[in-house]
Amino acid sequence: MHEYSIVSALLEQCEQHAIDNQAKAISKVVVKIGVLSGVEPALLATAFETFKLEGRTRDAEFVIQHQGIVLQCQQCLCKTEVAERSVICPQCNSYDTRIIEGEEMLLMQLELETD
Repeated sequence: MHEYSIVSALLEQCEQHAIDNQAKAISKVVVKIGVLSGVEPALLATAFETFKLEGRTRDAEFVIQHQGIVLQCQQCLCKTEVAERSVICPQCNSYDTRIIEGEEMLLMQLELETD
């Protein structure tokens, strides 16, 4: 289950941001997970709750924003979010598309508590 290693790296990143900003605690962690990222949101949330118990994140709320697939058509230049895992442009039906969002996992926001 690679979600555990992802959460471990995420918590290290959060701790480093807290240290850099002289925060005593982290109250909220917001991540954005793309549909095609290969990360299972429920497993990630469980892993976060399991591993957050040490350090500045022990009382942190974990929020997941889900990112759909956004395509850029190379033929008609249409930029569209598609509901299904399709790579066909809904405007011109071209297969000449590029995924520009939906494959990533990003740390979007941290709420830090300072003295």
